[in-house]
Amino acid sequence: MLASLTIKNVVLIDHLQIEFREGLCALTGETGAGKSILLDSLGLALGARSDSALVRKGAEQAGVTAEFELPTDHDVFTFLKLQDMELPPDTSLILRRSVGADGRSKAYINDQPVSIGLLAQVGEMLVEIHGQFDTQSLLNPKVHRGLLDDYGVSAKDTLAVADAWDEWKEKETALIKAREQMDKARADEEYLRGAVEDLDELSPQEGEEEKLTLLRERLMKREQYLDALNTAQNALDEAESTMGQGWRALNKLGADAKDLTEGMDRASAEMQEVLSGIAALSSDLEQSEYSLEEIDDRLFALKGQARKHGCAIDELAAKREELAAQLNMIECQDDVLEGLIKDVQKSKEAYVLKAKKVTASRETAAAKLDKLVAKELPPLKMDKARFETSIEPLDEPDWGPRGTERVQFLVATNPNSAAGPLNKIASGGEMARFMLALKVVLAEVGVAGTLVFDEVDSGIGGATADAVGERLARLAGHRQILVVTHSPQVAARASHHWIVAKGGGKDVKTNVFALPELDKRREEIARMLSGAEITEEARAAANKLLEGRAA
Repeated sequence: MLASLTIKNVVLIDHLQIEFREGLCALTGETGAGKSILLDSLGLALGARSDSALVRKGAEQAGVTAEFELPTDHDVFTFLKLQDMELPPDTSLILRRSVGADGRSKAYINDQPVSIGLLAQVGEMLVEIHGQFDTQSLLNPKVHRGLLDDYGVSAKDTLAVADAWDEWKEKETALIKAREQMDKARADEEYLRGAVEDLDELSPQEGEEEKLTLLRERLMKREQYLDALNTAQNALDEAESTMGQGWRALNKLGADAKDLTEGMDRASAEMQEVLSGIAALSSDLEQSEYSLEEIDDRLFALKGQARKHGCAIDELAAKREELAAQLNMIECQDDVLEGLIKDVQKSKEAYVLKAKKVTASRETAAAKLDKLVAKELPPLKMDKARFETSIEPLDEPDWGPRGTERVQFLVATNPNSAAGPLNKIASGGEMARFMLALKVVLAEVGVAGTLVFDEVDSGIGGATADAVGERLARLAGHRQILVVTHSPQVAARASHHWIVAKGGGKDVKTNVFALPELDKRREEIARMLSGAEITEEARAAANKLLEGRAA
């Protein structure tokens, strides 16, 4: 929820800090007191477009800080982690925005500089502002399918559709790639046959280049190597003879020299290993499989093939298998293509089957949603209005990981008129009330934990305004609700109440005062009922309204 909002040097606000609470929070005040400035300030902290006109006259910079208290498993933390922003556990999330007199703005999340775009993305996950003329998420048809799914479709089923789509597209990609490879292979068939035959004749082995290079170096220095090995062998033979004499002398001492004779045995064994190694090296050099000329010819042939195929010598064996596979594809192309086509068809059928299940769930959820929203409209003085969830099948090229249909929320404000998009059919006040009705029904749907309604009660009063207040209070059982209102019926339903007032004098300022005491709330609601002169009748009416306030 929004825990606090701190505003500095924004239009008529010098310095203001508001501590918000859970539940339904009402902000009231006379027209022109500055309620819209509060919403503009909050919007600024949430990533809305900045304007130098927001900077208080005479100030160099305006600033807004919005602090949120969120559960540690809130989606916003996962989102920020994906943006490489690590936040300490159990921390508040603080969005900060500054705007200079020159119009330049800066954004911060927990004092880490971020782009305005990122701030706006985070802001959308935390707060929804429903004003009379604001375009909000519910007005965007692109989110309607997701909202309907969240409301009445199994997440397991929607994930299954996405997985089936991915598999289908992977199979299609494999088929397309295979066809492309086959077309290329047909054109290169003669080349491929010759290349495979050349590589088969050469029979390159992995690691062969290193082996031949080392052997070549040895052969080039064979005489030097053999002389060194013979010298070492002669010296070790002499040493072995001398060690034998030493061992026999020590052995005469019996048990007293047992440790010494055992040490001589170990040394003799290691010397034998060295002599064996010398003999093996000498044999390799004297009886090499290749001559120096043969090694050079072999390396030349290997390097020629490597250049031809654009790979390392050690990769020639793998290249042979790759070319052979392309050749085999030509020879067996009908069987290969038939198998891939069957795979594509099978995966498509699996996708369609899963998509149909989701479609059926969407149709059921849509019927339920339409029915429940319809019940909410008459008390909101919209008894002639109609709400419809349109589920329109898409052509196959437009199918996707989320299914085979388009979902859109439509409304009609007159009985005989066709339903159309909410933002094109409804007026400002109607739009806000449609939003409220839909939000009441979709109370559990959506990430944002704070909803702001700006003058949702515009143009209504009496029982209709009371119905709006009752629904806002009900919605506040699931979300933190902030409502800017001129309706005493709505304000009376709030759990918490603030009054926005403009100070007099030369330096006009907007202030916000909390009204925790019941008598102060009564006075404000009485003012809303009667105007500047508060009568006892207005106070009595205010008391009656407060009797039905939210707990």
